[in-house]
Amino acid sequence: MAFKKIVVAGGGVLGSQIALQTAYWGYDVTIWLRSEGSIGRCQPKLDKFEQQYLEAIEGMKGAESANDPAWCAGLADFDTFDADECVARARKAHDDMKLELDLAKAVADADLVIESMAEVADQKADFFKKVAPLMPEKTIIVTNSSSLLPSQFTKDTGRPDRYLALHFANSIWKHNVTEVMVQSETSDASFQAVLEFARGIHMQPLPVKKEKAGYLLNSQLVPWMLSGLDLLANGISDPESIDKAWTSGTGAPKGPFQVFDTVGLTTAMNIVDQYQKVPGIATPLLRKMMLPYNFKGMKAVLQKYIDEGKLGMAAGEGFYKYDENGDIIR
Repeated sequence: MAFKKIVVAGGGVLGSQIALQTAYWGYDVTIWLRSEGSIGRCQPKLDKFEQQYLEAIEGMKGAESANDPAWCAGLADFDTFDADECVARARKAHDDMKLELDLAKAVADADLVIESMAEVADQKADFFKKVAPLMPEKTIIVTNSSSLLPSQFTKDTGRPDRYLALHFANSIWKHNVTEVMVQSETSDASFQAVLEFARGIHMQPLPVKKEKAGYLLNSQLVPWMLSGLDLLANGISDPESIDKAWTSGTGAPKGPFQVFDTVGLTTAMNIVDQYQKVPGIATPLLRKMMLPYNFKGMKAVLQKYIDEGKLGMAAGEGFYKYDENGDIIR
């Protein structure tokens, strides 16, 4: 099945990136948003990501190979890279983006609907129930959830054979991997169609053949992030020192609190809420294994920052303060 019209439900940090990346590669893209306020929050994100695409393309000019740190595999193939063409693609993707409040109008002829809303189960379920009778028979729907299993919403979608998960990493033009995870009723045709779509927007699709909370990436990433947050919640150290221990000790570009700021503290709170429900995660046995996970303390830390409007990089401040280019202000 060749997709043409794509609808992204939600214009947050990842939703905006997914939409821009998809439009960059020539698809007809609409972002569905719930309110005028959502449009006011989404448009600046699209503006910011367009600028980051343009800066990335400029940096790619000096790349010596596809393995160069400056190279963004989501934006071009190294052997055929044309900077002017990439710039034109980025600007067109931004300028042609459609923002729509009418859900029925948004999905009227959609080939693929990508749900990228907040990690709140009730909100996702409500969306699936509303969109189910509005989509054409042909439409495949996917969830970009980072912590909820797709089977949790299968009945709500009304099309179990055409429903699965498509999870993206952040900064997808550079970190161009996406996890394609089935649920028990997903048809192979739908699975293959979504894999092919992912390739079409220059992602590296990673097949996940069984449901797994956290997929491949977050099954490894989330415990690491929570371990850092747990150190802060228990008064062991401060965010900058915890990050420095990781980046200096491993050579990694970011520590857990820089990653929290990147994904946003509201998303972080939702992840903490979901993760503490995993059976056995806070048992005495795990405490003996030095995995204390002080969820109450972690939620208190996050709530304090959220109440102060320190929502992360997109808001200009989270655990760190950021300039207009998204760089940390020291």
